Amino acid sequence: MLNQIDPWKLDLPPTEITPELIEYIRGKFTLGFNSMHGYSHWLRVCENGLRLASLNGADRHIIILFAFIHDIARENEGYDYQHGPRAAALLRSEIQPKFLHLDEDNLDRLAEAVAGHTNGHCLADLTVQTCWDADRLDLGRAGIETDPDRLCTSEARSEEIIVWAHERSLHDHAVPPTGATG
Repeated sequence: MLNQIDPWKLDLPPTEITPELIEYIRGKFTLGFNSMHGYSHWLRVCENGLRLASLNGADRHIIILFAFIHDIARENEGYDYQHGPRAAALLRSEIQPKFLHLDEDNLDRLAEAVAGHTNGHCLADLTVQTCWDADRLDLGRAGIETDPDRLCTSEARSEEIIVWAHERSLHDHAVPPTGATG
């Protein structure tokens, strides 16, 4: 059994996710923190990504940012294939200049991960693939079995990882930070 990773108890916690950024995301995310694509999902995607990064060396800072930003522009809980590109546009126009200040290469990588997470592809660098896998490993919450053939990295296709992530997607629900409602 794999232990849970609490992103805020790491040796190097995710300083990128500031209270101000969480508040901004909460204000932009219209589905509500307790929705299927809300706060608990973001934390599971973050933990999935960090678990995979510990195995494959993907950039954990990009993964953490992806987890909290990728669904920010969702307009519904169903099929919304343009929410990734809309979120990437918000990343470039508002989130980057106000909160992140990433260098151009990391901004491009994060934007690629955010924009492309809705298309089901796997052609990208390892960190982007890991972001996509982290999200796809949380499909159990929607009643969808994770298909290993749709995962990009060998680490994500591991039966142990798939079972671990699936169990968490069904039962691991976080409480949003104090003051964050929706």
